[in-house]
Amino acid sequence: MEKKDLKIVFMGTPEFAVGTLDALVQGGYHVVAVVTQPDKPVGRHQDTLQPSQVKQYALQHHIPVLQPVKMKDPEFLEQLRAYKADLQVVVAFRMLPEVVWAMPRFGTFNVHAALLPQYRGAAPINWAVINGERRTGVTTFFLDHDIDTGRIIMQEPFDIADTHNVEDVYDGLMHLGAGLALKTIDKIIEGDGQVDTLPQSEMMPEGTVLHPAPKIFKDTCRMSWHHKAKRVYDFVRGLSPYPGAWTNMVSAEGKSSVLKVFRTTKTAKACHGEQPGTLYVEGGCLLVATADDWLQLDVIQLSGKKRMEAGVFLNGFRDIDKYHLE
Repeated sequence: MEKKDLKIVFMGTPEFAVGTLDALVQGGYHVVAVVTQPDKPVGRHQDTLQPSQVKQYALQHHIPVLQPVKMKDPEFLEQLRAYKADLQVVVAFRMLPEVVWAMPRFGTFNVHAALLPQYRGAAPINWAVINGERRTGVTTFFLDHDIDTGRIIMQEPFDIADTHNVEDVYDGLMHLGAGLALKTIDKIIEGDGQVDTLPQSEMMPEGTVLHPAPKIFKDTCRMSWHHKAKRVYDFVRGLSPYPGAWTNMVSAEGKSSVLKVFRTTKTAKACHGEQPGTLYVEGGCLLVATADDWLQLDVIQLSGKKRMEAGVFLNGFRDIDKYHLE
């Protein structure tokens, strides 16, 4: 079978998924339809509908788009069956019921932004950086009844530099995942649907501790200065540039404002028992005490203000020593 003869339905929503969809289109693969989330209400009055980035790309390339509210909706299932897809490719989409993922004759595979079985869940890139991992990667696997537990088809690693934030890793994995998706499809074509896979249980030696990757919420992003500087440093990287780690900046009178932190620098200068969250200015740099060392705040944003370099922030902020972070 030639790749142009393999009918593919693509499922995804954000920019990360567009990377793979574009690779399929540019590579000459036959994408017969795209399935994505319904348009999202945006604006002050929620009266404007914003299409997903996958939908925008599909419309620009004249690919039919399906946007079911419920994946088991009979009308949607009928529309999906009508495309007679041989294979479904899923990238950054919602959980699928069996009636959907079992529909194509070659099944449905997912491109996951982690080296499974580690970091199963909705935010694998964030959590890998937050946890200070030095390596992550992408995995293609066939969908089954549980989230991110299917048989692995292929994997490729990606090194995380100590200076990488989520955006850096996101971009790297987006391109790596797109390439791996094409390799996986080619492998499926070559085997006429028959490919060697590996159950994830065989990749978990006895005693293996799995790291989950749950969805990121506002409370997830709240910082704790009672952790060691390296952990706080990684926490900031794992949430930057979006959604952003945050803390409360509290005055001597108890007035509190939210302060977002987007970039920090490790100093390796011991705090010598300073209370975590204590602020200190040295040589024009803004430092905060953690459980062991001072951490330099480089890019911050006070509630109601623009994001800025900490040095600029200090130029317009007096009596910083009368505040602390908590």
